Amino acid sequence: MLFGCSGPNDWWLQGKVETMNVQYRSSRGGQEGVSASGAIIKGLAQDGGLFVPDHFPKLEISLEECANLNYKELAYEVMKLFLTDFTEEELRGCIERAYDEKFDTEEIAPLAEVDKAYYLELFHGATIAFKDMALSILPHLMTTAAKKNNVEQEIVILTATSGDTGKAALAGFAGVEGTRIVVFYPKNGVSAIQEKQMVTQKGGNVKVIGITGNFDDAQTGVKNIFGDKEMAEELAKAGFVFSSANSINIGRLVPQVVYYVYAYAKLVKEGRIKAGDPINVTVPTGNFGNILAGYYAKQIGVPIAKLICASNENKVLFDFFETGCYDRNRDFILTTSPSMDILISSNLERLIYLIAGSDADKNRELMQSLSASGKYTITEDMKSRLADFEGGFASEADVAETIRRIYEKTGYVMDTHTAVAATVYENYRKASADETPTVIVSTASPFKFTRSVMEAIVGSIDDKSDFELIDKLSEIANVKVPNAIEEIRTADVLHDTVCDKEDMKAQVKKFLGL
Repeated sequence: MLFGCSGPNDWWLQGKVETMNVQYRSSRGGQEGVSASGAIIKGLAQDGGLFVPDHFPKLEISLEECANLNYKELAYEVMKLFLTDFTEEELRGCIERAYDEKFDTEEIAPLAEVDKAYYLELFHGATIAFKDMALSILPHLMTTAAKKNNVEQEIVILTATSGDTGKAALAGFAGVEGTRIVVFYPKNGVSAIQEKQMVTQKGGNVKVIGITGNFDDAQTGVKNIFGDKEMAEELAKAGFVFSSANSINIGRLVPQVVYYVYAYAKLVKEGRIKAGDPINVTVPTGNFGNILAGYYAKQIGVPIAKLICASNENKVLFDFFETGCYDRNRDFILTTSPSMDILISSNLERLIYLIAGSDADKNRELMQSLSASGKYTITEDMKSRLADFEGGFASEADVAETIRRIYEKTGYVMDTHTAVAATVYENYRKASADETPTVIVSTASPFKFTRSVMEAIVGSIDDKSDFELIDKLSEIANVKVPNAIEEIRTADVLHDTVCDKEDMKAQVKKFLGL
């Protein structure tokens, strides 16, 4: 059984939990007793499952003490709970190297009060999206883990992206000794800025490939390559081993837990709440990793009452929370929030495993159903264990209206993904009359989706280039154009490979010289 911290919904807690090292097991039962560093290197379990902790530790310091720590200090207090085979020196070293001048604010994750909510700005890193919060540290965790486990092979990071993970991973791993990275993205499924950020990435160890398909195709292709035993053997003979920078890697997920603890601690420090008071969080959700990190934060002791899962028009998660049926058999819709254009939410498997009572057999059965028929239905008992979650979705018209309304009312400019969350939160608040202080997770800079943001604010702008719009946005928002945007204005395109989804494996082999 998996243990959690005590609370009304901790149905898996049995008896007293002793402080112990956290080890990892596969959500499908094929592996257990894996160290944190081992799980980080592997990325995905041998049986195709995701690594999950064998228990949930509790914060070792009080919420009041958390309020007195800066981001890096708090990161250590949280991450040490999950990465128990890392020494203090190793972990603090990784944190120091990650959260440095790459971020344009010492706060790392500022909290802005706007229109009766608190926006947790996770876009102040090198690639101006929330993926920086984890992908700034993952390369350091991975290289440290490789040394700890005497890994002599070169680590090949294989990643699918819906737009933001790709650039953040490329920036994190570029030039990192002992690693190579291949990023697949849907050729026509990311914003112009997102694509420009990726295809201009420098580094002899990086490769960016567009595919003629959607994100789900890219993600499925990557998972299939991971599960290809013949290819794994071929790689091993050539001195390579696969790992992942997607949130399927526990080394991605754990750093994301930190900013939920930090947001709560900051509210306490600023006197917005008292330690122990509940908060809600609203998270724009695609692959389910970000909101799952919030759920993990709740399990280690953060008083999160509701986790509000915000979907765009690809509302497979909303339907799941409403009905208990996960069904990806539907039209894939390209929206102005492309990082959420996902119908297979990989990280949901970790939650399914938990609500199944840590029953790997039951979880495996459901995942096999998803693979075979594109859907599965959870039991009524499992559904009752989702009481912490609330689902909502926003239409394209809703998103544009929210961006315009908040800007005209407050002067605050948000990106399209954040607007999905803001819309869903406003709808939830009105419907429930729940006035619990709420943190809205702001996942990307509006400069990353300038065209959509500007269209929402000023109307038709077809006659303007993306970079003309960026300058106009800077003007109306009274915000300096981020360095991440300035550096790609005139940057050369270095990656122009496009392939069919069936050719992904061949492209990886070509890049590795196999």
